[in-house]
Amino acid sequence: MQCPMDAAASGTSPVMQCHSIPDESTSHSSPLPTVLERSQRHCYGDGTPGEFPLAVSPSIVLHVLSACDLDPKDLAALEATCTLFSKPANFAPYFALSLPELASFDMCQKRTMFKLMTQEEKECLKQQCGGSWKHVLRYILVREKNVSRVIAGPGHSIVVTTSGDVYSFGANCSGQLGLGDSEDRFKPCLIRSLQGIRITQAAVGSRQTMLVSDTGRVYAFGKDSFRGAESVEAAHTNQITTPKVVESLKGVFVVQAVIGGYFSAVLSREGRVYTFSWGKSERLGHNSEPSDVEPRLLSELEDVPVAYISAGNCYLLMLAYQPNGMSVYSVGCGLGGKLGHGCKNNKGMPKLIEQFRSLSFNPVSIAAGTWHAAALGADGRVCTWGWGHTGCLGHGDEEYKAVPTVVEGLRNVKAVHLSTGEYTTFVVADNGDVYSCGSGESLNLAFQGDDEAEEEEGPDFSTPSIVESLKALNKKVAQVCPTNASYWLNSEMGHPHTFAVMESGELCAFGGGTRGQLGVKLLEGVEKVSVPMHVPIELS
Repeated sequence: MQCPMDAAASGTSPVMQCHSIPDESTSHSSPLPTVLERSQRHCYGDGTPGEFPLAVSPSIVLHVLSACDLDPKDLAALEATCTLFSKPANFAPYFALSLPELASFDMCQKRTMFKLMTQEEKECLKQQCGGSWKHVLRYILVREKNVSRVIAGPGHSIVVTTSGDVYSFGANCSGQLGLGDSEDRFKPCLIRSLQGIRITQAAVGSRQTMLVSDTGRVYAFGKDSFRGAESVEAAHTNQITTPKVVESLKGVFVVQAVIGGYFSAVLSREGRVYTFSWGKSERLGHNSEPSDVEPRLLSELEDVPVAYISAGNCYLLMLAYQPNGMSVYSVGCGLGGKLGHGCKNNKGMPKLIEQFRSLSFNPVSIAAGTWHAAALGADGRVCTWGWGHTGCLGHGDEEYKAVPTVVEGLRNVKAVHLSTGEYTTFVVADNGDVYSCGSGESLNLAFQGDDEAEEEEGPDFSTPSIVESLKALNKKVAQVCPTNASYWLNSEMGHPHTFAVMESGELCAFGGGTRGQLGVKLLEGVEKVSVPMHVPIELS
C-alpha cells in the first residue's frame, strides 16, 4: 500500500516509478492483521512507525538516497550500521536487495553506458566488480572522477561541456579541430556537426583528436592514423576535417580513449583495454605490424575490470578495479623506469605494479606523463616514478625512480587531483592550492620565478612549490590540465600550454599560444603568457 507521500512523489520521481511496494491488502480478510502486516513490512527498525517515520515510507528513503548521489562507501556504511538499510527492502522486481543496493543500482541506471546494457551484461559486470551494485557504481565513478573535460594537446585544445557539446581551438593544419577545414582558430568554436550527439570524453594527440559519445561510439578527425607523432607516414596520411565514426570499434562500447606518442588505446564499459598500432615485438600486448591499426584486446587483463587508462609517449598505465582497493598495471617502453617495476626493461604484456602494496598506498588516480608517471592515493599522498629530468618527480633531485616513490615534499598536503606533462607535474590540494615541480622550459609551470632569472639559471623546480600565479586569482582550482606530449616531436605547434579548471566552472590558460591554443589571440610578437588568462567558455 502506497502512502500519500509516496503518491505525491511518484509523479516526479523516476526511482519510484521503477520500484514500488506491492499492495498485499487483498490477501487478508481481516483489517487488523492487514494493519499489523503493513507495520512489520515497512518498519525495519526496533521502533514504531511513529518513532521512525521514514521507515514507514522506504520509497521516500530510496528516492533521497538516489537523488543525493551518495558515495558507495557511505551507502555501505549505512548498510553496515543500521537495520533499516541492511534488510531486504521488498521492492519489485529486486525484492531481496537492500535500500543502499537499490540506490546504487538506480544511480548506475542514470548512466547511459549502464542503461543500454542487457540485464545479463549488467549481472556479468556486477560479478566482475565483486558481486554488489555498490561496487559497480564505484567502478563507474572512478573513471568519471579521473576523466578531464579539458584537454591541452600539442598545439590545439578541446573542451567538452557538461551538456556534451564540444569546442575546439588552436592549430588545425590536419583538420584536428573537426570544423571542416584546416584553418587555425584563436577562439573556442563549437563543432556543429556533432549536434544531437552527447560527447563525454576527448583525447588529443599530434594533429589528431578522438571523441567518445555517451552511446559508446568513437569519432576521430585530423591525421588519419592511430599511430601518433612518430608515424613514418605521418606527412602522407589522409586528413579528416569533420568527426568520423571509427568503424573498427563499432562492436565495442567505448567509454574512454587516449592517444600516446606511438599508439592509441580505448577502454570498453566492461573494463577491457584495446590498443592500436605499435604492436611489433609485443610492445603493447600484441605482435602485429606497426602499420596495423585494428584494435587489439589486451587479453591478459580480460578478467580484470580496468576503470581508467592513461597514455604516455610510449607506454600505457591502467587503473584496475578491485573491491578491496585499486591496482595499477603498466605495459610498453620501460626506459627511465616509468613502468614502475624496479627496472628499465620493456614489458610487452601488462604487469601489476607491486610497489604500491609495499607502501600501503591505495591508488585512486593515475597520470602517465610523457616520460614519467604519478599516482594519487586515497589518503591524499602522491607517488611519482620514471625519468627525473629537471626535477619533475619532486624528490629534490633529477634521478630516475624505477618504482613509485612517495613525494615527501607534499607530506602536509592532502592532494585531490594530479596531472603530468613533459617533465612537469601538477598537484591540486583539497583547499584549491596548486603545487608543481619540473621544468619551466615547457612554459606550463605558470612561471613560478622571474623570467630573466629562469633564462640564466635554468627553470628547474625539483621539489613541489605553490603556483603563485594561480593562487593570486583567489579562485579554488579543481583541475590542472597540461600539454602531455613531446615538444621536440611537436615544436611546429608552438610551446606547450596548460589549463586550470576552477571549481566554479571557469577556465583559465597560460603557456604557449601562437597557434590559438589558449583560446585567445595574442598580441603581435607574443608567443607565450605567464599570467593565467580567462578562456571565453563555460564548462557547465
